[in-house]
Amino acid sequence: MSLPPSSPPASTNKKTRPVISCLLKHQQEVLILKRSKDVGSFQGYWSCISGYLEAGEDPEETAYREVFEETRLPKSAILKATYAGPFYPEASNVIFETHWFLFETDSTEITLDWEHDQCRWILPEDFSDYQVVPWLPTLTAHLIEKRSAT
Repeated sequence: MSLPPSSPPASTNKKTRPVISCLLKHQQEVLILKRSKDVGSFQGYWSCISGYLEAGEDPEETAYREVFEETRLPKSAILKATYAGPFYPEASNVIFETHWFLFETDSTEITLDWEHDQCRWILPEDFSDYQVVPWLPTLTAHLIEKRSAT
């Protein structure tokens, strides 16, 4: 899968919705979370941490907030951060302005909130063993490659 466009469409009537996606990495493994039946989309799929940006919010601060809300992992547990984006994937009725983050941590202690039923630390090459959201392999590969280049 290729990266989403890095600029919004020139002309559209669709609303743009800013979102963040955070991948937690511990050594060679990444955290995947199984989305609960109570979330708005992709229920039962494995994904990364995600959330909407509110008006005026900084994407990185939103990412740290979402990590804490969904895993109880504090900002102080993040050792390194890598950013990619924004990207502009288009859905049927909205354009998402996506901000991707890779947060490296030495902690594997996760406490889930209502958005997820399960979590696992896995190697990215094992994604095929799980029903993951369509963009997770691309996001993971891009962020890990970008991190390796720095």
